[in-house]
Amino acid sequence: MVVQSKHFLTTVPSLVTDSLQGLCVLNPNLAFDAANKGVVHLANQDRSKVALLCGGGSGHEPSHSAFVGQGILTAAVCGSVFASPSASQVHRAIELIDNDKGYKWFLASIIVVKLIVVGDDVAVGRAQGNIVGRRGLAGVCLVYKIAGALAEQGSSLDEVYHIAQYVSSRLGTIGVGLEHCHVPGTAVQDNHLRVDELEVGLGIHNESGVRRVSPVPPLNELIPSLLEMITSTTDPDRSYLPFEHNGNDRVVVLVNNLGGLSELELGVVVHETKRALDKQGITVQRVLAGTFMTSLNMPGFSLTLLLLPSTSDKNSPSVDLLLSLLDKPVNAPGWKWSSKIEPLPVPNVSESLTATTNPLGARAGMLKAPDVGSFNAAIKRACEALIDAEQDITKMDSVAGDGDCGLTLKGGATGVLKALREGNINGEDVVGSMIAISKVAEEAMGGTSGALYSIFFSALAQSLMHTQSNVTSPEIWSRALQSALDRLYSYTRARPPSRTLVDPLAAFVETLSTSNVVLAAEAAKDAAEKTRDLEAKAGRSAYVEGERLKAERVPDPGAWGVRVVIAALLLNE
Repeated sequence: MVVQSKHFLTTVPSLVTDSLQGLCVLNPNLAFDAANKGVVHLANQDRSKVALLCGGGSGHEPSHSAFVGQGILTAAVCGSVFASPSASQVHRAIELIDNDKGYKWFLASIIVVKLIVVGDDVAVGRAQGNIVGRRGLAGVCLVYKIAGALAEQGSSLDEVYHIAQYVSSRLGTIGVGLEHCHVPGTAVQDNHLRVDELEVGLGIHNESGVRRVSPVPPLNELIPSLLEMITSTTDPDRSYLPFEHNGNDRVVVLVNNLGGLSELELGVVVHETKRALDKQGITVQRVLAGTFMTSLNMPGFSLTLLLLPSTSDKNSPSVDLLLSLLDKPVNAPGWKWSSKIEPLPVPNVSESLTATTNPLGARAGMLKAPDVGSFNAAIKRACEALIDAEQDITKMDSVAGDGDCGLTLKGGATGVLKALREGNINGEDVVGSMIAISKVAEEAMGGTSGALYSIFFSALAQSLMHTQSNVTSPEIWSRALQSALDRLYSYTRARPPSRTLVDPLAAFVETLSTSNVVLAAEAAKDAAEKTRDLEAKAGRSAYVEGERLKAERVPDPGAWGVRVVIAALLLNE
């Protein structure tokens, strides 16, 4: 798997200071200490309250600089990418936040004056971390959120220290990535993960993890195994947290984007994490999710559990207190919204996208195919051909569109195959089969092409429904296809030649009305090929720079999909 090694920046040496100055533009309540470069602090600090200073290397944004604000951090001192700040920068930051009550300094995982080690990484076992200790990961964000809320309400330095120390002792974090990140200004490393591989236990400074897993498991298998590393009490090397596993354990969950994960994927991680904890009998009291502590552009995530006090913890802060501190509002751009109530249990949702019974039920006088077996085999061939063509179509669409056409068509083909196996598509009921295909296109494909396929097959079913025969014939198909195409034209302005799926579809339908099916298929093939040299008038290609399309002669991916379907349907003709 190739590391994303291109970056938007002015110069590599000025990257950190340029970014911090941008943060101060975003949040006018911050001040940037230009003389010491990497220090940002509250411009109008309330010096009657405990101040919190956090520091570490850059590249983990929004940690720590974007968490400077009312109710959380007072200042942050930032080194170069993945490098600690200098002693002079730290000294200057301490001077800037001097106050009447004292201050705390978080250096990745350390508080100066009263020492607290926030080492929440469970990937590093006791034997391996005996000397250096465990790494501080995203769990530190929960520590300084709770500590910041205490400081904001006027608590003493000792009060802030003791609760922060307790919270740090109840954290466990595990990270996983599909690839390492790239540090701007450095050569691209060659120790990439394979395309079918992920790594468990990576550090946030590009350190390798504890193991690699191949093939990449689905999240409903991966998440439980990651949580087991945090919640296990039987591993003498890694059992850090005193889970009781008696149905009374309560946690706060932090799902952290390591920098390169899409919000779409992150939502699935949240879902599977909650579901896995429900199965373990662990009650989730709060869920926080988003980008908290990154490793530049690493495509991965980390899971953090804060184990809340049990009823037997007599000297611990109360659960209500910790949750109320976590729920306190902050005025910092980096802190993500979270609900202040306990999440609901994850419902069991059926995974089926298609009807489990025949869409029309048993009907008198159903229209049949002349050869039911051949009809079913042709549908199967067309679906398998689309699935096989997915990579080629996706490659075309990455140039000529938005890159999703191959997967869209593959999703539809997979849904049709499922309906075929379940008997919802069958040559015994051609009309019902067309309705079933329309339904799959609507539910499993999505996008504009899914809507067009759904409209076309629905109109095809309506036309076939009105035939007087009980068996299909070339003439019946020709009339029905022309009627469906006319209906499709009422929903789209695309007309051939338009560099869309309409081009080969119209060529097939119109040729079939005056000739045979073999010549119609040839016409569809030619129309798809000609899209290589057409100017886009509709579809996603209309937004792509025209000269590039002409230079690369990429056919329209939607048109190519129609060509693949028609060729496979008529393979034995």
